[in-house]
Amino acid sequence: MTSFQKKEHARQEAFEAIWESQINAVFADVAATYDKANDYASLGLLKSLRRRFIATIDVEPGQRVLDVCAGTNVVGIELLKKQPQLDVYAVDRSDAMQQVGKQRATRQGFDIKGRICDVHQLPFPDNHFDVVTLQYATRHLRVIDVFTEINRVLKHGGKFYHFDMLRPANKFIENAYCIYLKGCLKTISWAIHSGPDAVACCDYFVDAIRLFYSTEELSRLLSDLGFYDVRGRSLLGGTVAMHRACKA
Repeated sequence: MTSFQKKEHARQEAFEAIWESQINAVFADVAATYDKANDYASLGLLKSLRRRFIATIDVEPGQRVLDVCAGTNVVGIELLKKQPQLDVYAVDRSDAMQQVGKQRATRQGFDIKGRICDVHQLPFPDNHFDVVTLQYATRHLRVIDVFTEINRVLKHGGKFYHFDMLRPANKFIENAYCIYLKGCLKTISWAIHSGPDAVACCDYFVDAIRLFYSTEELSRLLSDLGFYDVRGRSLLGGTVAMHRACKA
């Protein structure tokens, strides 16, 4: 068993019950306020960071794009603003989040083809997409399984773009970050009148960071899974990072 497989085993052992029985209820509870809550939690930085992420994504007219764990379709909408002649698909396990996302896309005149599914088993054929994106969700997934599926559905030479909160490599920053997150999440849960499932998962969201990957570790994992030309960019002391990887 590789070090990454051991890590995934530890994550699954620690969080599988939450992933299976609580996460969907959490996102259903916060769907209407999800984007606003993220903006608050990031002290207003998330919109700027997401713009930087979108700027790194190379797209061309007519390309087929898949947004994994699309949530409220923020990334798909921004990519269509950048290049209106894209064929954009979205997958997510949360019907509530996708309902919000569908309404947002429709209001702005965009067509995003959404599907509710288990993203560990993507409902698409091999070599199907030119670009795949995944942002702010990987901490709640079996990473090796999802990244392997993304590699499968990408065309040869296709690109995978990833953006998420990660575990800072510096232990001091990690500890300070987790203390901040714990207080911030509890405050936001109270402010937006979160339901019991969301409140109960506040500690989980911090624990998920502690058991997650650093920027460099995620780069190595992508390489180990067969991606090439992997590039990782750490931001805000390693608390978030952007990665780009190509399918051989």
